Amino acid sequence: MALADIPLSFPGGMAAGILAIAALYYIRGRENDYKTAVRITPFLTPFLLILGLFALFIDLRHKLFFWQLYTNIKLQSPMSWGAWTLLVITPVSFIWCALHIKDIFPKWDWKFKWLYVLEAFFNKYKKTFAWVMLIYAIILGIYTGILLSAFNARPLWNTSILGPLFLASGLSAGAAATLLLSKDAKERKQFARIDLVMLGIELFLIIHMFMGFMASTQVQIEAARLFLGGQYTMSFWIFVVIIGMIIPAILEIMELGRYHIPVLIPAVLVLFGSLMLRFIIVYAGQVSRWLY
Repeated sequence: MALADIPLSFPGGMAAGILAIAALYYIRGRENDYKTAVRITPFLTPFLLILGLFALFIDLRHKLFFWQLYTNIKLQSPMSWGAWTLLVITPVSFIWCALHIKDIFPKWDWKFKWLYVLEAFFNKYKKTFAWVMLIYAIILGIYTGILLSAFNARPLWNTSILGPLFLASGLSAGAAATLLLSKDAKERKQFARIDLVMLGIELFLIIHMFMGFMASTQVQIEAARLFLGGQYTMSFWIFVVIIGMIIPAILEIMELGRYHIPVLIPAVLVLFGSLMLRFIIVYAGQVSRWLY
């Protein structure tokens, strides 16, 4: 179950970050100021969500019974929340892209009249639709961390920090995606600032998580030691913190300080760090255990 979380966590978290940012800027009336973030970058999300869902489906043991997740709703179950969130956010991402498809293909023409009716309907209530997208994107971004934290048998996962940490990582990845795609200097600088804030929040949450572990029970102290001198120390602090957070943060600060830094470098490093964060947390969590 935990290993299945990796393929959904990164593309799902990145999609959540992209959609949340797009919805937020549209609601704030900044669509024309940040066209790439609102209209272009969201075109990545259907592919990201389908990739994550396909990988999750492949990992299922009883594939033919996946539909049973949708025969009931259990508010106390993170898995139920995740299943219904994905059921909503996936078509939402397609609809949002459809509403902006002419930004990429100016000569696009819907072949059927009823599609024009649907387009007019969603455009009429676009702000309400954006609110729905924002709420479900946040739930999707936080869901994987909440799901892992529900595994009481794994001390490393059993912390409320994971949900906000994965959400911040997804928002950072979403900002990095816009940095890669945007050709507008003003927009790139704005998303460099957003990414800096998200990286700072991630570092704060990571430090806070380890401080909480070290002040807790013996099993959680042992879980923290996996990263503080243990087998995951090098991989976590080098790949996630240094390469995925500190170096891109320095490069983005230099860019904001009028130094010319190729935007590809910090953006790719942020995406790499976001991916490695999930891999290492998921694998290390399976090593941590209660001491009997």
